[in-house]
Parts: sequence; C-alpha cells; structure tokens
Amino acid sequence: MAEEEAGEFYLRYYVGHKGKFGHEFLEFEFRPDGKLRYANNSNYKNDTMIRKEVFLTPAVLRECRRIISESEIMKEDDNLWPEPDVIGRQELEIVMGNEHISFTTSKIGSLVDVQSSKDPEGLRIFYYLVQGCYLLMLFTAFEP
Repeated sequence: MAEEEAGEFYLRYYVGHKGKFGHEFLEFEFRPDGKLRYANNSNYKNDTMIRKEVFLTPAVLRECRRIISESEIMKEDDNLWPEPDVIGRQELEIVMGNEHISFTTSKIGSLVDVQSSKDPEGLRIFYYLVQGCYLLMLFTAFEP
C-alpha cells in the first residue's frame, strides 16, 4: 500500500470571521471513517446555516490523500504566515499516517496577499491545497 494510503487520515479546514452579521464561516472536515462534514454560516440577510454530511468513496479519499501528499504541505511551517486579524482567520488541520499538522493564518483575499507575505512559497502551497480539497469535496460529494 502506498504511503499516502496507509494509516490514519483526517482533514479539517475552517475560514471565518466575526462581524456585523455575527460569526460567519465555512468549514469542512474529512473524517477517518469516510464521512465528509460541511457547514456554511453566512448569516447574510438572515440566511440559515447550511450543514451537509455524506460518506465519500474510498477512491475520493485516496485522491484527497494524494493531493495532500503531492503538495508537500506536511513539510510547511506557519510561523511566517500572517496572523489572524479582524478580517478573519483560516485553520487547516491534517492527520496523515503518523504526521499531524495544524496551521492558522489570516484570510487570504488573493494571490497578491500570498506573494506579499514573508513566506510566499509555503502560503501558496496552503492556498492551492485548500482550493483543491474544496473543489474535490464539491465535485464529488454534493449534487448541484
């Protein structure tokens, strides 16, 4: 069995802020049992929170693990990344095999924010990994 397919697997991503509409956030979680949990709370115009849970196929979980492994995010360090601020925060936690990482940074508005950071290469890996996992989740788990 390949390294990225062996052992425990967990991923949680959160992005949010507290503002005039309250606590607005998006969060998704790939759990070890294959369950994908998704929550989106915009509060905009009194929207209600969206919560979804589905079980992913082993092929989708393998693809997520492959994306993470190839990104080399597990080698990164968030010490030089922008600290969370009033604009918001992002959190990424991954357990893969016997490795465990947890990152926290401010919200990233665009690649300009990434390029102007003190660690543009590490933050770029984070930025694209989060987008890739989010798209994988959307395209495989939820019907339009």
